[in-house]
Amino acid sequence: MNVLTLYIVKEILKGSFVALVCLLTLFNLFTFSDELGYLGKNNYGLKEIFYYVALTSPTVIYELIPAAALLGSLFVLGNMANNRELIAMQSSGLAISGIVKSTLLAGAVLVTIAFLVGEFIAPLGERMGQKIKILSQNPNAIMHSRYGLWLRENNQFINVRRIQDDGKLANINLYEIDKQHHLHSATYAQQATFLGKQQWRLEQPRQSLVSSQQMHVVKQRQRLWQSSIDPQLFKMVTVDPNNLSLYDLATYVDFLQDNHQKSLTFELAFWGRIVNPLVTFVMLLISVPFVIGIKRGISAGSRIMIGVVIGMSFNIVDKIASHMGLIYEFNAPLVAIFPSALVLFITLAVIKKSY
Repeated sequence: MNVLTLYIVKEILKGSFVALVCLLTLFNLFTFSDELGYLGKNNYGLKEIFYYVALTSPTVIYELIPAAALLGSLFVLGNMANNRELIAMQSSGLAISGIVKSTLLAGAVLVTIAFLVGEFIAPLGERMGQKIKILSQNPNAIMHSRYGLWLRENNQFINVRRIQDDGKLANINLYEIDKQHHLHSATYAQQATFLGKQQWRLEQPRQSLVSSQQMHVVKQRQRLWQSSIDPQLFKMVTVDPNNLSLYDLATYVDFLQDNHQKSLTFELAFWGRIVNPLVTFVMLLISVPFVIGIKRGISAGSRIMIGVVIGMSFNIVDKIASHMGLIYEFNAPLVAIFPSALVLFITLAVIKKSY
């Protein structure tokens, strides 16, 4: 790596870091403002809000790295163009391909950081932050699992494997323990419907009563289940793709498909993580043609503005494509890859004309 390449890489990384800090501060201020609306709900105080914002920051960082790369590279390369540094570099023998190479090397560093944050820090921080928020706002103890949702209510442990779109629960296991913490009964029900006033109706329940002498099984067509757990609580703690790493997403998608459940949301999240490095590279490459090589009559500020508008437009199109994919159940890899691949092809074509 020569001196000029190293210089460009370092400057792009510094610019991207500054942009990332500014964006993160802005997003966290909005999050903090939103969370103040829940201040005082049970045990949810300022300390818990600060913990929540801090623990969920790695997830925000992971999501902001492509935008920070775009803004950082636009600022740095635009500043270099204003100061005639890029012209001097090209006069000394550094071709446009060398500038593109330097930009991609900076992108490789950013992608590595994003991968480490997204796979090892963000999922853990997100789960801890959500746990603090939910436990502070709700008296029931809650625990996430890749294979369903676990809750505890008094001496009952509740496992729900499936939450249907209409609010009904399916594949429910209720485990009740006695005062000595021994298993007293285990109940399985195919479905549960909320009736209101802390009552659920269990469909086809099968209860196993356990004692030191014997086990007795009772089967019923229906049975009322008294519980203070509200259906809204289940919606709050359902598995979020942001809480899962790439490996966990793959495992959870397999679990949903094996159980004939809809998995498209998690498939899109999985392929979104796969494509995320490509998005970062695309964001960096967008800055090149709008700073050097084309439409030299346009000022550097105008080039930067055009690049920002195109970058942000890409982000909006990418989100729209994801939602369209969910609505019409398109192929998940195609939905995730198509916007980035299209913009990458256009960007490379424009860069090629700059030679």
